[in-house]
Amino acid sequence: MKDMYVYMMTNWSRVVLYTGVTNDLEHRVYEHKNKLVKGFTSRYYVDRLVYYEAFRGPSDAIDREKEIKGWRREKKSALVESMKPRWNDLAPSLERRPVKSMGYSSLRSE
Repeated sequence: MKDMYVYMMTNWSRVVLYTGVTNDLEHRVYEHKNKLVKGFTSRYYVDRLVYYEAFRGPSDAIDREKEIKGWRREKKSALVESMKPRWNDLAPSLERRPVKSMGYSSLRSE
């Protein structure tokens, strides 16, 4: 079973707090940071990963995402602050994965 992630992102002023679920956290954060998907996160400049949790399958991750989305802003903020009181961007600390994990084939020179 593939790992799934529930994550929260914000903008520079921390006004917006977005919660999502993905099976490729590094690639999804890259999409948000580069505004590759039009919508809420690109409109509000959501580009800082401030929280994430890993799950062993989609069902638990989706349940957790729904739970967090149902919370008031104060409870979501407290969750972020329990891990990162300064709301630092966690994206630079994500483990670098091979390019192929993002759906691209690697080039070989022969």
